[in-house]
Amino acid sequence: MSKKIWISLAAGAFVLLGAGSGLAAWHFMGPPASEPAAPVVDKREYRYVSLDKVIVMLRAREGGPLSNYMAVDLVFKTPVKAEVVTKQQLPKLRSVAVASLSELTLERASMLSIAELTDFLQQAYGESFERESRESPFTEVMVGRLVIE
Repeated sequence: MSKKIWISLAAGAFVLLGAGSGLAAWHFMGPPASEPAAPVVDKREYRYVSLDKVIVMLRAREGGPLSNYMAVDLVFKTPVKAEVVTKQQLPKLRSVAVASLSELTLERASMLSIAELTDFLQQAYGESFERESRESPFTEVMVGRLVIE
């Protein structure tokens, strides 16, 4: 065979090899990355319903006095449409707060930051409404005031 035929066969093999690798790369490549979705902006209007003077005796270590207490004012962020329902459920919300906060000891309550206390209460409310198979009338619970003595 002549030199021209060998060169033509080698060039053809390289072209086929390149096309095959390009096809394999295209086939195994994932779907094209889509642009990140724009953050969802909540356009609902909110009201803030307050629950003042939730007072709880804090548990002491074994043998310690029960003279320590926590006083907290809570604020519930609620959509305007659910404001009336939230106000009607304030006694239940107080009861859940007292039940969950009364489990705390003075040491643990003193070590909690406001954000941690808020998360603790949010979890307690979430569990309470989940047990009753009901939807929470508020979107967020916030701490308006906190006194631990």
